[in-house]
Amino acid sequence: MTQGITLLGSTGSIGCSALDVIARHPERYHVTALTANTDVDQLEQQCLRWRPRYAVMCDTDAAEQLRQRLHSAAAEVEVLGGVEGLNRVASLTEVETVVAGIVGAAGLLPALAAAEAGKRILLANKEALVMSGKLFMDTVKQHGAVLLPVDSEHNAIFQCLPAQAHNSGSDLRHHGIQRILLTASGGPFLTRDINTLASVTPAQAVSHPNWDMGHKISVDSATMMNKGLEVIEACWLFDISEEMIEVVIHPQSVIHSMATYSDGSVLAQLGNPDMRTPIAHALAWPERIDSGVEPLDLFEVAKLEFDKPDFRRFPCLQLCFDALRMGGSASIVLNAANEIAVAAFLDGKITFSQISDVIEQSLARSELQPAADTLQAILTIDADARLLAQELVAKGGSRAVV
Repeated sequence: MTQGITLLGSTGSIGCSALDVIARHPERYHVTALTANTDVDQLEQQCLRWRPRYAVMCDTDAAEQLRQRLHSAAAEVEVLGGVEGLNRVASLTEVETVVAGIVGAAGLLPALAAAEAGKRILLANKEALVMSGKLFMDTVKQHGAVLLPVDSEHNAIFQCLPAQAHNSGSDLRHHGIQRILLTASGGPFLTRDINTLASVTPAQAVSHPNWDMGHKISVDSATMMNKGLEVIEACWLFDISEEMIEVVIHPQSVIHSMATYSDGSVLAQLGNPDMRTPIAHALAWPERIDSGVEPLDLFEVAKLEFDKPDFRRFPCLQLCFDALRMGGSASIVLNAANEIAVAAFLDGKITFSQISDVIEQSLARSELQPAADTLQAILTIDADARLLAQELVAKGGSRAVV
């Protein structure tokens, strides 16, 4: 019998990569539900290709458009809308696996719904853990869900850990692990004159040298906020403190992350920069299946480079470490402010350099809470932080704003 899969965010880069892997293994998997935000055209085509039982559009107007189109095409797909629809398909009894690929805070609620339903969750939405780390991990444990990381770095760490450490809940140091080395490409501005970063355009910021990603994630990569969010995510996924994590600039994106052991060994996971590899690994774990990715040619790579991150060039990365040390609600504020700032940058309202200014000011001006362990508290803090960040954007995102 094939395994039913819900794809949250099926029209994004993670969703499309997952569908490519699934297509290679029709004897193992079938698509039960597909979801998208507003891209009616692409979700319609996916529905006609995959014939899922359900399709969800986050935007209710878009849901009605899709419903009419699929009815005209005589496609027997039930179309749902809004957060309620997302939560429903994330917890369907006929679904074993949920791929959580919705970008940003919007992916939190359906990912939590999947955890509450005890699903096998392939997590590509790092914001879910950044916003609700303790709540999310407690929900996974309480309901017997299986959480498998799909971000290439976290999946690499998972592969570098001994099998007995997976989902064990024990301190990684008990398994001989001393440090996690989280690699980062450095994005498109690794060597650009730091004094010219204020003039970076949205088109330049979304042009990543190694990965094909959506606009928001590409900007996060350019600022290295993406790596900072991954540090926070790794702390929750592997139950470690930020002192055990070191970010390593690795422009080739061939080594996806490493684990340092107490005997001096360093284990690394290598591969071509293609999201189908971690998706295939998580889909079939603990087995291995074909992902469609070409084997890595080390002779073509020729050399691997490593460097320490420059926090002056990447202040967003520093802000993530700061938020971890602040604790409490700081990471919720950080994530919310970043989403507002990145959207404002893409809309031409602030400069590239002002993204970090908006986040820094949001953290400084927010009344941080010591803990946020309920969903309502998390959503309230998130909403308040977004309002504050929007005010800062309206004033230009300047450090001078007080």
